[in-house]
Amino acid sequence: MGNAEWGMRNRVSLPDDVDGATAGTDDTSLFAIRHSLFTIFLLPFSALLALVGYFGPWIPHRAAGLVVIGLDLGELVKFLYPVQQGDIGLWREGFYLPLVAVSVALSLFAWRREVGYPLVARLGMFGVATVATLNLLPPAWTPGLLLTPEFRLQTGAMAGCLALALLMPIAALLPTRVAGAIVLGLTVAALYFPLAQFQWILPALANLYNQPLVPGWGPWVMGAGEIGIGYWVLRWAVWPTKSDNE
Repeated sequence: MGNAEWGMRNRVSLPDDVDGATAGTDDTSLFAIRHSLFTIFLLPFSALLALVGYFGPWIPHRAAGLVVIGLDLGELVKFLYPVQQGDIGLWREGFYLPLVAVSVALSLFAWRREVGYPLVARLGMFGVATVATLNLLPPAWTPGLLLTPEFRLQTGAMAGCLALALLMPIAALLPTRVAGAIVLGLTVAALYFPLAQFQWILPALANLYNQPLVPGWGPWVMGAGEIGIGYWVLRWAVWPTKSDNE
């Protein structure tokens, strides 16, 4: 009994600095412990994958000049007769949503402390977001052209994405669920509008080429990338598991 009382009175206590260090474990360390490197870097990888598919062939052809990539579709549809006549109703700017989704996703999550990307990764994600944003510029653009009704929405989206990319550290202060919901909504739209509308105009394009057309690998890879982005924000930001919140 005496030994037990002696042990209770003389038990070893941790120094204050050790206790403080343990209690001060930040969100970055906890996130890295709970998630593998693959999970952490799934977001930038998926963003790159989406861009590779977007700039890849959506309509392949032996002649390089007849290959159509995702970026071309927003302009190409303006010259399709069924679209001009109103037989095919579509939202032209919807073909640019993959660029917007990639840019916004990277801008909102690259600088978040709890994810803990190293500086080189953050700078790389800033570069990718900027490249995606600048591709919203119309071909042969001029300052006056950007303000015309035809390109006003496109210009506004580009300005918003560019501002968000330049303010990444501030954008990271947005509540996690809010940021995740924004990106998830954009990802769903970036999957639906380009892919659905591409299927709608495919017969018109086949008539233009005067041959049956089979989609290339571009839309499949772009879709996989957007799904990866959506899964990442859903898994971590919008609907995390119980273990992520502990």
